[in-house]
Amino acid sequence: MVIDISPKNKRAEQVGFSLKKFWIQFQRIGSVPSKEKIFFVKNLQVMIKSGLALDKGLRTFAEQTTNKHFQKILQELAQNTEKGMAFSESLKKHESIFGSLFVNMVEAGEISGRMEDVLSQIYLQLKKTQELKNKIIGAMTYPIIVVTSMLLIGIGMIIFVVPKITSIFKELNTDLPLPTKILIGISDFVVNHGIFSATVAILCISGIILSMKLATTRKTWHWLYINLPIFGPIVKKINLAKFCRTLSSLMKSDIAITKAFETTSMVVSNLYYREALIASIEKLKSGVSMTEVISAYHKLFPPVVTQMMASGEETGTVDEILGELAGFYEEEIDQTMKTLPTIIEPVLMLVLGVGVGLMAVAIIMPMYSITQNI
Repeated sequence: MVIDISPKNKRAEQVGFSLKKFWIQFQRIGSVPSKEKIFFVKNLQVMIKSGLALDKGLRTFAEQTTNKHFQKILQELAQNTEKGMAFSESLKKHESIFGSLFVNMVEAGEISGRMEDVLSQIYLQLKKTQELKNKIIGAMTYPIIVVTSMLLIGIGMIIFVVPKITSIFKELNTDLPLPTKILIGISDFVVNHGIFSATVAILCISGIILSMKLATTRKTWHWLYINLPIFGPIVKKINLAKFCRTLSSLMKSDIAITKAFETTSMVVSNLYYREALIASIEKLKSGVSMTEVISAYHKLFPPVVTQMMASGEETGTVDEILGELAGFYEEEIDQTMKTLPTIIEPVLMLVLGVGVGLMAVAIIMPMYSITQNI
C-alpha cells in the first residue's frame, strides 16, 4: 500500500486535524466551568495543607460538586490515586479539561515534594486567567450589542420600511437616482428571497468562524489580530500577560526552562507568539539565554520585557520579575478595557451615522427631484 504524502494531501490532513480538534473542543465547551476548577484547586490545596490524603480530598470534592461530568472525572482521579498511580499521570488522561499547564505543574510538584505550593501557584494562575477573560468579555459586550442592534435595525428597515416608501417612487414611474435604485434593489431581493438571503448570511458567518479555526487560514487571522489599529496592542498585551504569568508560575515550580517554554506556548492564544516560543526551545537547549532568545522577536516582545528579563537572569530572580511584568500588563489591560467602550463608541456612532445618512439620501433624493418637477 502506497501512502500519498504530497503537499496537497498534507494540507488536507492539516485541515482535517483542525476540524477534528475544533469538534472535540466544541463538544467540551462548558463541560467544566473555569470557576469550578478554581474552586477545586483552592479547596484541594487547603485539604492537602491540613494533612488530608489526596484520594480522600478528591472524593470529598467529588461529593460536593454539582457538575456530573466533573464529578465522574474526580471519582476516576481518586480511584487511580488509591491504586498508586501518580496524580499527574491520572490528570494526563483529562488534559483537555485541566490543560497542559495544570498537568505539568502538578507533575513538578510531585517530583519536588512541594504539591501545596504548586497548587497555590495553579490557583493564582487560573484566577488571573479567569479575571482576564472576564475583563475582555465585559469590555466587548457593549460594542457587540451596539453592532447587533445596528444590523437588526438595518435589516428591519430594508424589509418593512423601505418597501412602503419606495413603492411610491415605483408608481410615479420616474427616473430614480442611483442610490435609490441600489436601495430598492437590495430591499426587493431581501423581501423576495428571504430564505436564500438568510441562508447566504448564515453560511458567510459560519465560513468566517470556520476559517479562524482551520490551519490553512488561521495564521492570517492571527496576523490580523496583532496588527489591527485599536485591537492589535490589546491582543499583544493579553499574550504578554499570559506569557509572563505562565512562565513565572512554571519557573517557581522548578520545571525545566525548555519544558516551561513548551507549556507556555500552549497557553498563549496568538499563533505568532506560540511559534516564537516553540522556535526558542532549540536555542535554549544550545545554551542561549532567555533574553537573547526573546529579543530576536522584537515585534512581539517589547524592550521592557527583554530588559527586565535580562535583569532577572543576572540576579537569579526571573520568576519574580516575570510575575511583576504579568501584573503590569494585567493592570494595563484592565485600564484599556475600561476605556475601550469610550474609544469604540465614536467609531460605532460614525458608522451608524454613515449608514443612516446613505439610506436617508437614497430616499430623499427622488422626493426632491419630484418636488422640483411639480
